[in-house]
Amino acid sequence: MNNTKANIVQLILDSKTEDALVLLAKQYKTNTPKLKIGLPKGHKTTAYGCYTAKTETISILNSDLLNNPFIILHEFYHHLRSKNADKIHKGTEKNADKFALDIIAEYNYSCKS
Repeated sequence: MNNTKANIVQLILDSKTEDALVLLAKQYKTNTPKLKIGLPKGHKTTAYGCYTAKTETISILNSDLLNNPFIILHEFYHHLRSKNADKIHKGTEKNADKFALDIIAEYNYSCKS
């Protein structure tokens, strides 16, 4: 698989999520977000993940979800969209979903090739 986006998904599936985040950050020319197990105080346990712009941290509900590409990519999108001076969250959930699904689709396409 030569496709970088497909490689990123494969890394996440292989539980090498931190390596995937490094590759994503390099691809999108941004810094690598931190990764943390456990949601911040006050977040619903119905959420599987969240992004905190102030600390540049992707928080995941539990370690079982570390190899879920959709959750990781969705939260990385929020990391990308919060890269402004005042760290205001600028991404929508719909766009975060689309970002994640587009990358996963490239992985699926590359697996068929």
